[in-house]
Amino acid sequence: MLTVDQARDWLLQRAQVVRTTESLPLLQALGRILAEPVLATVDVPPQDNSAMDGYALSSADGIGPLPVSQRIPAGCQPQPLQAGTVARIFTGAPIPAGADAVVMQEQAEVQDDGQVTFTQPVKPGQNIRRAGEDICQGATVLAAGKMLTTADLGLAASIGVPVLTVYRPLRVAVFFTGDELTEPGQPLVPGHIYNSNRYWLVPELMRLGCEVTDLGIVPDSLSRTREILQDAAALADVIMTCGGVSVGEEDHVKAAVEAEGSLDLWKIAIKPGKPLASGKVGQAGFIGLPGNPVSGFVTYQVLVKPYLQRCAGLLTETDTAPARYPAGFAWERPDARREEFLRVKLVQQDGQWQLQRYPNQGSGVLTSCAWADGLVRLAPGQQVVPGDMLALLSIAV
Repeated sequence: MLTVDQARDWLLQRAQVVRTTESLPLLQALGRILAEPVLATVDVPPQDNSAMDGYALSSADGIGPLPVSQRIPAGCQPQPLQAGTVARIFTGAPIPAGADAVVMQEQAEVQDDGQVTFTQPVKPGQNIRRAGEDICQGATVLAAGKMLTTADLGLAASIGVPVLTVYRPLRVAVFFTGDELTEPGQPLVPGHIYNSNRYWLVPELMRLGCEVTDLGIVPDSLSRTREILQDAAALADVIMTCGGVSVGEEDHVKAAVEAEGSLDLWKIAIKPGKPLASGKVGQAGFIGLPGNPVSGFVTYQVLVKPYLQRCAGLLTETDTAPARYPAGFAWERPDARREEFLRVKLVQQDGQWQLQRYPNQGSGVLTSCAWADGLVRLAPGQQVVPGDMLALLSIAV
């Protein structure tokens, strides 16, 4: 069995990045992956400007009194400052030639004759935002491979960029195997279960920005599974399944993938989630999640989501280092061979934040995933006693 880190690295190394790009206006680019770096063609701000409403002056003229020679609102081009005068200036307005400081209006007193006296000494450079202070012309403002946030779009707008080049959405085809599966809303006959995997996986893929083709439930048939794989490979970058990747007589996905392409990996030292399949069908990547809903959910979060993000073109890390919290629980019987990912919730106890685990950590208890804030990763054989500091791997909501 591969370790979790080995499996994650293996998948990332084999991720085939989408190469097709498209140009989108800023207001349509949120959440897309940037395909080309964005370079600044201007300085931001484009010229020295005032950080305050107040008065622009030469600091050598001292605290006054000094007459007001001009008024400079934002958006206008000022005249050079007359020697021995001040200019009434407003936030964002250009600094006139001859001025090297701005005094905020709260430190100014206007005399009856209209001249201005300042209540504090004037220092060169005070309250002036310099040209290029935020962004210098020619600088890389946004790196390729970044998922675009609202702040990124504002940043692009601040340098006058109206359109961004992004990768097209990753195309993912999904299907679900098992003669026992029934769709919600249909009567549940003896021996059947409702298809819960479809209803967490498809929305997860959509939230990731994927273009999803849902091929529904496929019966436990090798020939039918091979037909679906052929159809999926013709229209998708990645094919995903839930179930059928183990070695049971009715688990046909593994055999079908081997017949239509190649299967390179399928045992990982992770609990829950040991039977993960990976390979290729035609030009499409293939991921086979385990059928147990918790196993599939955890495996997706830990291993498959990073792989899909890389396929979509994401190169920059989106997550910060996980925060650590004290355990409010014990874990006394760890798995000796596999890493465990416990479903936990962050709760406040006696004024302190701590982690609590869901009581039943079984691979079929999807309640634990709906209840949890995140996962705690434990090394093989790692016990937990209350107070141990554990990293919380967040589950996005």
